[in-house]
Amino acid sequence: MLKNFKEVIAAILPMTVLIVILTFVFAPLEGEDLASFLVGAAIMMIGMTLFLFGADYSMMEVGDLVGKYMIKKKSLAVLVSLGFAIGIVITIAEPSVQVLGQQVYDISDGEIGRVLLIGIVSVGTGVFLAFALLRVVFKLSYYQLMAIGYIGVLIASFFTSSEFMPIAFDSGGVTTGPVTVPFILALAGGMTSMIKQKKNENDSFGMVGIASLGPILAVMILGVIFQ
Repeated sequence: MLKNFKEVIAAILPMTVLIVILTFVFAPLEGEDLASFLVGAAIMMIGMTLFLFGADYSMMEVGDLVGKYMIKKKSLAVLVSLGFAIGIVITIAEPSVQVLGQQVYDISDGEIGRVLLIGIVSVGTGVFLAFALLRVVFKLSYYQLMAIGYIGVLIASFFTSSEFMPIAFDSGGVTTGPVTVPFILALAGGMTSMIKQKKNENDSFGMVGIASLGPILAVMILGVIFQ
């Protein structure tokens, strides 16, 4: 846990110090507000430390075991269905996805439902995570898949509503948070460790990139429907 705490301190403390300096120089805060900010920063450090510690000893282990199980079953149906379900669940659990859903709901005055957006983003992640798992099994080219995916994004951008364009790309970004990334990487690592192929260790990377394409396309399709 000490290692996790050092990582959190290195990430959060400089930002906290910078914000405090800026508040004194450009935007002075009331003593109560500044105290609330510092207490919040301390709580965030403790929370992130516990989260990372838990991720190391739970999500990473579970992801690795699930990845190995998928290969042991030797069933494409199991691989695709589990990949799809895992993509949905970990996306819903991602805090940044919840924040995005609430912000879009507030800004759109309720026209774009929070549950609807989170559901669309989750399904998009699930579908493309399943594609990413199939890529590992069938040794498909990562570059070709990404090229096809972004060509699809480019085509969809001509048809989707302009209001949904920034939401779509933000949706791809928020699915690469502290819940999804460790689990997907562990999942890929577990799978590739069971596949005896040359350079299979390289296949454990790139899965997050493929999975993050799903929310972008899914939200763009939602934008087409909303037009």
